[in-house]
Amino acid sequence: MSNRVDISRAQRMVVKVGSSSLTSADGALDINRLESLVKAVASRAPQCDIVLVSSGAIATGLAPLGLNKRPTDLPSQQAAASVGQSMLMAHYTQAFGAFGLTVGQVLLTAEDVTRRSHYNNAQRTLQRLLELNVVPIVNENDTVATSEIRFGDNDRLAALVALIIQADALILLSDVEGLFDGPPSANAKLVEHVNSFDELAGITIGGTGSSIGSGGMATKVEAAQIASTAGIPVVLTSAALAAQAINGESVGTYFAPAKNRRPSRVLWLEHASATRGRLHLDAGAVTALVERGSSLLPAGVTSSEGEFVSGEAVEMVDPSGTVIARGLVGFDASDVPGLLGKTTSALVAEFGEGFGRELVHRDDLVVLSRLGSRNV
Repeated sequence: MSNRVDISRAQRMVVKVGSSSLTSADGALDINRLESLVKAVASRAPQCDIVLVSSGAIATGLAPLGLNKRPTDLPSQQAAASVGQSMLMAHYTQAFGAFGLTVGQVLLTAEDVTRRSHYNNAQRTLQRLLELNVVPIVNENDTVATSEIRFGDNDRLAALVALIIQADALILLSDVEGLFDGPPSANAKLVEHVNSFDELAGITIGGTGSSIGSGGMATKVEAAQIASTAGIPVVLTSAALAAQAINGESVGTYFAPAKNRRPSRVLWLEHASATRGRLHLDAGAVTALVERGSSLLPAGVTSSEGEFVSGEAVEMVDPSGTVIARGLVGFDASDVPGLLGKTTSALVAEFGEGFGRELVHRDDLVVLSRLGSRNV
């Protein structure tokens, strides 16, 4: 395996642990597992700012509610999370306190990272907690999240938190040793090092996780790709190897950071932004965006839909209806119909200098499709 000096030297790290790694066979919270994880995190905390993204609230709430398995309906999940979250934090507070560490609870909804203003608020909160030497414990706010606005698993949330705090490393802990080159069998081999995600083209990645957890290997690889693209190295391994992974030892699967690091603003647009509307483009505008990296001008837009204000994210679609880009729109939805199909000079002449600008500037735009394939 590789020498993971970037992990061992990291000054800021996100560690994610799944529900299945914190629970016993009957689904109840396993205090011994939780304390083992805390010990591993605490061993690195003096030299490194660590944010812990922890599942387990719903699982922790099952036993007190008399439930023998994770409920499938949203209200019951929210009830279990409501009961379990406070219990989970009480255990973390006690366990970290034994090492002289203070913890802080940060509950996020998908909207907290998909709306730019909320994203900035989350960033400021996490930054201040780290400045105060607090270990933030992040989880999705399952008590209020709806099926339409939720992450669905904490792997993606952990990757986005890594972007938010500009982490130097991301550690994904679960109940498997790492990524294997095939379905579980005697012949499957651990993939020890991934330099490029193109290397995974021949590997079938699937699985839906345990009955307690909600993620799977596919979500973990997607999370690794989000972080790697931002220049953040990732280690995927089992919670039993947490201490070794956090300290840069050669365990699990290591995903090398991409050489061509993409700006976090672009990655936010691609992976986290919630769009508020759509702009329908003509063929010329599609070519300008996809092939020439141009800004989107009103002249290339045929119609719009949705309710949005200037600065919110919108999708851009080609004549066939395929989403080819996302970006931050420069006008309110109410203004857009009067701009469509008009050149910049015509808009200035009709409305004044304030309207002689791009509908979506190229610095606020990310292309998702290039010649029919997703550009990641």
